[in-house]
Amino acid sequence: EEPVLLAELKPGRPQRYDWKSSCETWSVAFSPDGAWFAWSQGHCVVKLIPWPLGEAELGCKTSERKSRGGKVETRSRGAAKEKTLECGQIVWGLAFSAWPAAEDGDTDPACAVGLPCLVLATGLNDGQIKVWEVQTGHLLFSLLGHQDVVRDLSFAPNGSPILVSASRDKTLRVWDLSRDGRQVQVLSGHVQWVYCCSISPDCSMLCSAAGEKSALLWSMRSYTLIRRLEGHQSSVVSCDFSPDSALLVTASYDACVIMWDPYTGEQLRTLRHVPLHSTLDSSSEIHTSSLRSVCFSPEGLYLATVADDRLLRIWALELRSPVAFAPMTNGLCCMYFPHGGFIATGTRDGHVQFWTAPRVLSSLKHLCRKALRTFLTTYQVLALPIPRKLKEFLTYRTF
Repeated sequence: EEPVLLAELKPGRPQRYDWKSSCETWSVAFSPDGAWFAWSQGHCVVKLIPWPLGEAELGCKTSERKSRGGKVETRSRGAAKEKTLECGQIVWGLAFSAWPAAEDGDTDPACAVGLPCLVLATGLNDGQIKVWEVQTGHLLFSLLGHQDVVRDLSFAPNGSPILVSASRDKTLRVWDLSRDGRQVQVLSGHVQWVYCCSISPDCSMLCSAAGEKSALLWSMRSYTLIRRLEGHQSSVVSCDFSPDSALLVTASYDACVIMWDPYTGEQLRTLRHVPLHSTLDSSSEIHTSSLRSVCFSPEGLYLATVADDRLLRIWALELRSPVAFAPMTNGLCCMYFPHGGFIATGTRDGHVQFWTAPRVLSSLKHLCRKALRTFLTTYQVLALPIPRKLKEFLTYRTF
């Protein structure tokens, strides 16, 4: 079933052609509980939007809504209201914390120091990271240290106040928001701009992708380099861990996604983006499927990719070809809704689009594998006194 465009949000301001690189949607993000959506809509502005979008019933199959392809007006949901964060700089990276949102009317002073409330971190053009309290829209911290664009951000998924940032200054930095945003570590090892960083769901590993043919895997316990993942033929620009931390995917300008076992460094599969010529304008000069973004679905059975050949692709984990395509122009990023069923994509024009995504009922086999792999490494699985075929299934080596 092909993805259906359910809604498209457009910036309320006209493009400023005298200011280059100001209107792109470089990043989109859903809060872990699915209650908020953050959109870096360009023009130095981030929109914080309560989810779902007003009365847009995105969970139903009515694809021929009036809003399709047009601007959707968002409405307040209960006490939650849309907020505009004026960041003062072009916004490149967005990340929600995994902390729970404050209850309505909650005046717990801990929120004032960025502890147990939902926050949004924004990575800016001048190297600053501004951290905002979502419920109020107040600025909590301005983190200083990077010397160039902060391209990506990742919070520790276990709810700890640890934030990792990736920058064009070729470093990653680790911040502790429970200590007033103190910088606790600088990770050096890349020789090009760092495009992407992703912390594994079990919080044991960090993957970083730069304008290099390899990705780096770091320990989140010792902040040391574990290994260099080599296999791509061009710059690696995006990476993501599976929900059980057992798989890692990297996307590159070489038009390939490589699926890795992060524990062993083994390449498990390569997904090649073959252009669909029928979807392209015959007069265009697009000769590449250079990838921009890759992400796992929440249950870990699908991948979504955005490429320069004007396609959003959805891949099933165990197949080598995409199971669905959707035409999209100038795509830059993609993100699954935390509870599945939707994908948000950002474009170079500053728009954000919401697409249907396959809903799947995980098999009991996959649920057991996911539960086991959440706390067992590949080496621990291989040491179990169980049949070889079962080990292959648990380590994703059956496809």
